[in-house]
Parts: sequence; C-alpha cells; structure tokens
Amino acid sequence: MKRRKFFQYAGLSALSTALIGTSTLARSSQAQSTGSVTVQWLGHTCFLFSGDGRRILVNPFRTLGCTADYRTPNVVANLVMISSRLLDEGVVEGLPGNPRILSEPGVYEFSNMQVQGIATPHDLNQGRRFGTNVVWRWTQGGVNLLHLGGAAAPIMLEEQILIGRPDVVFIPVGGGVKAYNAEQARQAIDVLNPKIIVPTHYRTAAADPDSCDIAGLEEFLALMDGVPITRRSTDSISFSRASLPETGQKIEVFNYRF
Repeated sequence: MKRRKFFQYAGLSALSTALIGTSTLARSSQAQSTGSVTVQWLGHTCFLFSGDGRRILVNPFRTLGCTADYRTPNVVANLVMISSRLLDEGVVEGLPGNPRILSEPGVYEFSNMQVQGIATPHDLNQGRRFGTNVVWRWTQGGVNLLHLGGAAAPIMLEEQILIGRPDVVFIPVGGGVKAYNAEQARQAIDVLNPKIIVPTHYRTAAADPDSCDIAGLEEFLALMDGVPITRRSTDSISFSRASLPETGQKIEVFNYRF
C-alpha cells in the first residue's frame, strides 16, 4: 500500500509541476502581442512560423520516402523545435545560422516567450517501437498554436489538461506506423476542439511510391464532413485573433509549390 501511494503521489507531483509550467505559459501567452503569425508549409509536418519578430521552424526533415521530392527545408530560423529524431525526422544538419534547438519535453523560455513540449507516444505501443513524440504548444502573434508532430496514441486526460484548447492545431492524418490515421485524427480533434485544423503528414506528389506507407488527404477530409474546408492556392497563411472562427471549426489546406 505504501509503495502504491508513493507512486500515486509521485505522479501527482509530476503533473502539478507540469501544470505550474502550463499556468505560467498561459499567463505569458496572454501578454503576447496581438498581431498575426504567418505560417509557411515546407512539406510533410514541417512549418515555418513568422511573427512577433521570431522565426520558428518545426520538424525539418531529410528528403526520402514520403518526403523524397520535397525541397530540403533549410531556412533561416531563430528557434527550431523537433518532435522526434529518426532517420527522416528531426534533421538539423545544414540549417543556416545558429538557431536554438529544442527536442525534449519541458517548458522553455525563448526571446520573452514560453514554449512547452509535451511527451506523447510515437506509436500505438506506448513508444516502445519509435520512442517519444514531442507535442509543441506556444503563442505567436496572439494565436495559440499546437503542433502534434507525429502523435500516434489517443490523447489522455493528463495530456489534454497540459495542452488546453488550441486556436490552431497541426495534426497528422495520413496514418502509417508512426502517426494518426484519418479516424484517429478525427478522435483527437474531438478531444482538443481547436478552432482551425491544419492537416499534416499525408501522402502527396513528393512521395516515393515504393517507400511511402501513408495515405492521402481525402479520407480525412471526408470524415470531417460538415466542417468548412479552405484549399489555399499558396503555401502560406496568416492567422490573427480576428481571423479565428467565433464559433465552430474550419480546415485549412496549404498548397505546396513543387
């Protein structure tokens, strides 16, 4: 009994510590500027976020398999956030300048802004196959952003508490062995209830047909029947508080410029 109570208290203590960081992050988010953030899709789960005088790059990759015909995302950034480090994921070699790199869960300070990384499994076997995926949340341009990286497991209550409700969620939808398929993504969206949904990690013309195991976008969009979809003609979108839906949700689909 004493041993069981010890682990219960230890778990509560860890969650309490994380919640303190989350509370601080929320207060910091409220103090952020209320301008806008411009998001550029660089392929797969990689995006560049520009706003508040910061350039944040999430999940640069190596061009092979499902990313074979994308351009290498070697762009200038102040901060690089990585969800996982595998052969084709979390590749920082060749990035210009000397950006700060975050790849572990935790609460971080960067340029008068707080960023939180939350650990989730990168597979459906509690991470025993592909390890930990780091979900990143932060506020930029007054917009609460959540990048789920290669999330593969359902979102548990503790994770939901830490994540809160995002304004914009970047969520994998193509399945394979390392990330949500269309139905799993829909279930995660039901839990998170974001205002704007940006699908990631799906099969495009960039894929090597012999070594890419993920599905295309249409299955996910069909499951989200009733949610308005905007298919952009460009690879960039700007978000602000004023541009967010007052009620309901919408899906934003970027256009990669091959």
